[in-house]
Amino acid sequence: MNGKVIIFSAPSGSGKTTIIKLLLEKDLNLQFSVSACSRPKRQDETEGKDYYFMQAVEFKKRIEEDKFIEWQEVYKDFFYGTLKSEIERLWKNKVNIVFDVDVLGGINLKKIFGDQALSLFIQPPSIDELKVRLRNRHTEDESTLSKRIERVKKELTFAGHFDIIIINDVLEKAVNEAYITIKNFISK
Repeated sequence: MNGKVIIFSAPSGSGKTTIIKLLLEKDLNLQFSVSACSRPKRQDETEGKDYYFMQAVEFKKRIEEDKFIEWQEVYKDFFYGTLKSEIERLWKNKVNIVFDVDVLGGINLKKIFGDQALSLFIQPPSIDELKVRLRNRHTEDESTLSKRIERVKKELTFAGHFDIIIINDVLEKAVNEAYITIKNFISK
């Protein structure tokens, strides 16, 4: 029998990746599903740990070969997706899989896995706070920050499609809420 699926989605800068990293250290038998992407690797990212990095051409080829369980073109030629081989790798480990995916990817994964999945939407306390967090990353110029904020406004409209909405205004509180929710879900 396969484990459960925990899906995290959120606008960029909401803190979902930080929450996931803290939850992976807890007693939930979780392993992270490494997504594939076609965007450039950031300085602090590791191939095979943070993402499987590939060129857009390679990503499109794998789409044509039906290698993804889900994928999205988030920005022009910036694809993100979950490789079927990654799911197979994790199921062999008899773990609960954690996904860190964009909003549409989260909705799609919930449809695919149904009752076997718990979907959580991590929401920033406000757009203004989100702008501060994104600026503090130092990965965006004002033009890309502006595009991201427009995307965030759209993504926030999808929150109601998720099983649980957690507002990340205080990190420890958000982690605890996610932990309790996941612990209850996997114990069913």
